[in-house]
Amino acid sequence: MAAKKDGRGKNEPPPPIIVKKITVVEGGHHGGAWKVAYADFVTAMMAFFLLLWLLGATTEKQRKGIADYFTPTLVKLKEQSAGSNGMLGGSSITDVDNYPNRAGQTGTQTMSIPRDTTGGPKEGAERAKRIQSMQGKLAEKLKTSPRLARLAKQVRLIDTTEGIRIDLVDDADFSMFQLGTTVLTPEAAELLNAIALIVGPESGGISIRGHTDSLPWKGGLGANNWSLSAGRAEATRQALMREGIPEARFRKIEGVADREPLVRDKPDDPRNRRISILLMR
Repeated sequence: MAAKKDGRGKNEPPPPIIVKKITVVEGGHHGGAWKVAYADFVTAMMAFFLLLWLLGATTEKQRKGIADYFTPTLVKLKEQSAGSNGMLGGSSITDVDNYPNRAGQTGTQTMSIPRDTTGGPKEGAERAKRIQSMQGKLAEKLKTSPRLARLAKQVRLIDTTEGIRIDLVDDADFSMFQLGTTVLTPEAAELLNAIALIVGPESGGISIRGHTDSLPWKGGLGANNWSLSAGRAEATRQALMREGIPEARFRKIEGVADREPLVRDKPDDPRNRRISILLMR
């Protein structure tokens, strides 16, 4: 470009060239980010209206089936499952499922429980009914005698993992055996007669365990709480046999002395002296 001359005839430099660079930024009203948010909103609304349609167009049974389909399986362990609360903590594999929908109908039982497994809610209910039946029969038997009725508080029926345990517990006013011996008191013999009438018709083997308190023996005697507890368990077995319990039903006779106290903070308490008769499963 030729230089221009001013009025005095001098040359002027050419004007500088200015280049304006425009950068287009996506955003605001002209961007595409709003489209993603709108798509998410439409998707959520579609899912919401689909849920409303399912609630109105399905039956209760169908809704339960849909809920079962989305129930967590063994891949996602349920909270409070076996081993969840420390070592050996949690529930048993035979327990009812702890899922949000109704317990016991989640549809995962066949996945987690082998076919030959025993136990669970059904068997637990049967054991509870069995204990109630035995308690009712025993209560009726004890009512037949004023002396037996007074001893009803000495009998305790407990459901254990091994079977139904019947504890015959001493106290300050009652003792199963004469002091320091394996000789049954008349009241204890009458009580064992009532126990035999209840246990006899039931199935399963029988185990008997003798317990003592922690009171020491006098020096010079050739006996101790171990031999005393075992001897009392054997005396109980013989008494039950005299009442008609077959000898073949007895599986185990043992004495544990004072090592399993009922009242742990008072090992010399008379209630620690007891006979436990276990009706095995």
